[in-house]
Amino acid sequence: MSVPETSLPGPRQSPGFLLWRVTLAWQRLMRAALAPHDLTHVQFVLLASTWWLARSGEPPTQRELADQAGTDTMMTSQVVRKLAERGLLERAEDPADARAKRLRVTESGLDLVAKALKDVEAADAEFFGKLGTRGDDFVAALAKLS
Repeated sequence: MSVPETSLPGPRQSPGFLLWRVTLAWQRLMRAALAPHDLTHVQFVLLASTWWLARSGEPPTQRELADQAGTDTMMTSQVVRKLAERGLLERAEDPADARAKRLRVTESGLDLVAKALKDVEAADAEFFGKLGTRGDDFVAALAKLS
C-alpha cells in the first residue's frame, strides 16, 4: 500500500483547500443575499453581466455574455431563457448573425439588478472587509489568477 506524500504540514497551508473553504463560505453568503430577490447566484451574475456589458455599447450576444461571465454557453442559454420567461431579459435576433441572440435587460430586470446589486455589494463588503487594507491586493491577486 502506498502512503500519500505532501510537502504541506496540513490542509490549512494548502492554497487550493483554503480557496475551496473561502468559496463555500462566500457562496453561502451570496445565496442568502440573493434569496429575497428570488435569484440564484448564476442568474444574478448573468443578469448583472448583461446590464454591465450593455452599458458600454450595444446589447451583448449570449456568447459575449458567457465569455464575460466565464460560463458554459449551453448553461448560459438555459439560464437566459429562464430570465426571459420571468420578463427580466429580452432576447432578439442579431441583425448581423441570424444564429446569434442579442440580450437586453428589461425595466423590471433593471429594477431587480439595482436592488440585488446593493445586497450583493453589501455582502461582499462584509465578507471581504475582513481583509482590511489588503483588499485591493487581494482583488489584484484574484484578477491575476482569473
